[in-house]
Amino acid sequence: MTLAPPRATADAPTASRFVFPILAVAGTFQAVLQTVMIPLLPSMPSFTGASTTAVSWLITITLLVGAVVTPIFGRLADMYGKKRMLLVTFTAMTVGSLACAVSSDIAVLICARALQGFGAAVIPVGISMLRDELPPLRVPQAIATPSSTLGVGTAFGVPLAAVIAEYANWHLLFWITTALGLGLLAATAVWIRESPARTGGRFDGLGAVGLSSALVALLVPITQGATWGWTSPAVLGMFAASVVLLSLWAFQQLRARNALVDLRTSVRPAVALPHAIALLVGFAFYGNALVTQQLIQAPRSADGYDLGILLAGLCQLPLSLSMIVFAQVGVRISERLGTKATMLAGALCLLAGYGIHAVVGKPLWLVVVALTVTATGTALAYSTLPLLLLPAVPQSQLAAANGVNVLARTVGTMVCSAVVASLLGTLAVGAGAFSVAYLVCAGLSVLVFVAVLALPRGVRSRGTEPAVTV
Repeated sequence: MTLAPPRATADAPTASRFVFPILAVAGTFQAVLQTVMIPLLPSMPSFTGASTTAVSWLITITLLVGAVVTPIFGRLADMYGKKRMLLVTFTAMTVGSLACAVSSDIAVLICARALQGFGAAVIPVGISMLRDELPPLRVPQAIATPSSTLGVGTAFGVPLAAVIAEYANWHLLFWITTALGLGLLAATAVWIRESPARTGGRFDGLGAVGLSSALVALLVPITQGATWGWTSPAVLGMFAASVVLLSLWAFQQLRARNALVDLRTSVRPAVALPHAIALLVGFAFYGNALVTQQLIQAPRSADGYDLGILLAGLCQLPLSLSMIVFAQVGVRISERLGTKATMLAGALCLLAGYGIHAVVGKPLWLVVVALTVTATGTALAYSTLPLLLLPAVPQSQLAAANGVNVLARTVGTMVCSAVVASLLGTLAVGAGAFSVAYLVCAGLSVLVFVAVLALPRGVRSRGTEPAVTV
């Protein structure tokens, strides 16, 4: 079968006038919910009366649920409608925000944060919807929006949460996100039409259960390994179970008529390499923000910069602004030089940024420079990954393919969090420990560069991708 680029229909201009701004706000909403808990986390034990271990699940559960739902919701969107799945996602995020706004009970908050994890599906579903709705020439620039909104969400989320944590009741933050969620629900219901592109068929429930079980068995020990002990029976047993479950799931997927993930397509280099790059860049991006946030808040006796929550959050603003700007710059580079050139530029920026990060005893302004350069590399990579998948998979599988790509990015983020926690817990916290963590991220940036070199020659993304033959 040959899949040609979509054509704008007669009513597409009316639909596209609303779909782009709504999805841009939705991406910001998702990024805010993913990041707001980071500056609040040190204060949550006193706010909730819960232990530090219990409070850590307020971040872990959001990432875990996001990892599970992205490939599943991507497939559901391809089969049953992208607008429908966006409404389900926005409803879960809004209910989760409302629960956080009215409760301080740790059990309720963990459940609420799980609902907020559904927001990870916004990116793959939104990218696929933009591909369906917009005229071909507008598609490449439009699908860079998720990368831009990640920067916007971080730019607003971290400082806003820091200010509220310091000067107001923390529940106020979630009243704001509840109002935003209600607005998105109304706007989506009224102004976005349902996409006509559907795959049909039956949903692979067995595959969804198998993948969810395997991911839980893999990701829970990754996030809890530093607490439980990496050689504890629980961690080793869950890792072993994840290997068995993933093997059984892959076997079932290859035999299923309506597979949740088309593994035969996914193992092609043009699809597998972008997923591998997403995993590595997800690790590198989170290391840039996470390690630096701890470094600049560490006391001077530990060779840190002893900044408060608010000033530390403000230091992250150049990172956010860089992602906003260079997500769009990446599209321009891809238009002129091809997607592979953009990815190579992104990999080089990651290497340069972590090279600066690893210097011991640098002034604070150089820390901010390193943050910005590394974020530039992340933005170039994130804005290009969807462009790599556009010509590589059929349009009917685009949401599912982007769901797997976001899953890979999320896994990279969670592995980074675990590795950084273990490194800083094992080594004496100080400039040396932070430099080791940065060097680990630099090593993964080298792997990004190698993986990019192995990519097929990049096409110029002018919205006229060649037909895909499957």
